[in-house]
Amino acid sequence: MFHKVLVAVNNSEIGQQVFDQALALAKATNAELMLLYVLSPFDERYPNPPGIATDGIYAPFTPDDVNYYLGQWESLKREGVEFLTLLNNKAIAQGVNAQYTQEFGDPSRIICDLARSWQADLIILGRRGLTGISEFFLGSVSNYVLHHAPCSVLAVQGVVDAVKENSPATLAGSA
Repeated sequence: MFHKVLVAVNNSEIGQQVFDQALALAKATNAELMLLYVLSPFDERYPNPPGIATDGIYAPFTPDDVNYYLGQWESLKREGVEFLTLLNNKAIAQGVNAQYTQEFGDPSRIICDLARSWQADLIILGRRGLTGISEFFLGSVSNYVLHHAPCSVLAVQGVVDAVKENSPATLAGSA
């Protein structure tokens, strides 16, 4: 079965679902977990570099701007490690052998590279359900991993906006 499971997480609802699925699988199969959090400069949650406004227009910047930007990244790194530590401790408390790493760069490639070097049997990651133009512009980590992973991949589906909009509760509320 599975002995080494790489779990790509982020601090979101889908990230928690991914972890919960991985923890249940690891307990059932006595697998080891490697928790991975990737800091990506392309993620919309991360700060813009100094000199680049949110509208894409260049603006002059000062050393204070650079220090602020670097401070934001340090804060994000610290939050990532704290999140990983929390998940790691939860896994250990459940009797699962777990470790974690935080990396910087393109999540798609980092996930596949770590799976290869750590010799993972399975990768578990989230899927936001992007399609069409959104997937084209924002990219799809899960799609890349599915096509380039050296092992099996389990993609945990997040809530798709179109599904939420057409749910019975939403439709009943608009009637």
